[in-house]
Amino acid sequence: PPTIKMTFSVNASPFAGREGRYCTSRQLRDRLFRELRTNVSLRVQETDSPDQFLVSGRGELHLAVLIETMRREGYEFEVSQPEVITRVVNGEVHEPVEQVVVEVPEAHVGTVSEMLGPRRARMTDMKPDGKGHVRMEFLAPSRGIIGFRSSFLTAVRGEGTVAATFADYEPWYGEIPHRRGGVLVAAEAGETVSFGIANAQERGKLFVDPGTAVYEGMVVGEHARDTDLVVNVCKEKKQTNMRASSADIAVKLVPPVRLSLEQYLEFMAGDELLEVTPRNIRLRKKALTLKERLRAKSAARSAS
Repeated sequence: PPTIKMTFSVNASPFAGREGRYCTSRQLRDRLFRELRTNVSLRVQETDSPDQFLVSGRGELHLAVLIETMRREGYEFEVSQPEVITRVVNGEVHEPVEQVVVEVPEAHVGTVSEMLGPRRARMTDMKPDGKGHVRMEFLAPSRGIIGFRSSFLTAVRGEGTVAATFADYEPWYGEIPHRRGGVLVAAEAGETVSFGIANAQERGKLFVDPGTAVYEGMVVGEHARDTDLVVNVCKEKKQTNMRASSADIAVKLVPPVRLSLEQYLEFMAGDELLEVTPRNIRLRKKALTLKERLRAKSAARSAS
């Protein structure tokens, strides 16, 4: 059965319609329902909005493959943060649990255990094969292994394999800490410049190069602290009639962090959307302006 759900919607960012061949709600709807003919594990539901569709699949990788396939076909759309599909059994919330099988060299056993521990995984079996490799089996909640594959391959340097299959529904495992802090959000639309990036990179890790087109509300990096910060990466240095020193001319930029589609799906928060086009993948806030975000935050605080 499907374990993960996401909302697919028409691209509503300021860059909508620039890079994709298929951008309308009718084209998006036809493509998703056409996928149901061959993708038997997929579920697509229409919502109250004609521009949004609830898509459920067998894990985050299943939906990531669909997103990447549609992107390469020329579709332009937005997706929301992946969420697990829960059930209520005897008044108690149950969530999907996966059986995760990992094979790694013996040197990486501790690394894998440390990675899966905070994700609420518990080891059920471990067998060495006598040739320097170890096979480990875990039971982990589906929401805990979102984004695990990409970070796993990085940690073991490509020397391991991982496979996950649906096991059962079990009582809610508890909170899983979100593995990120705040984000750096672009303050205005334009093209990024070296001077603006140099000022912003002191606040955290950036995702953009100089010359990248951005818009207000687009996520351009990860903040070093837990709060979101608005930065102006399009800010140019003021021109004066004074000769600049060589230290000012040579701006040292840190290479940007390049996230894959799977890493973006794990990284994004509930108040963000992932803009997917044939050329780019951009992370943005649902509320693009700072005033709208502050208003939404105060409304959520008063509602709780």
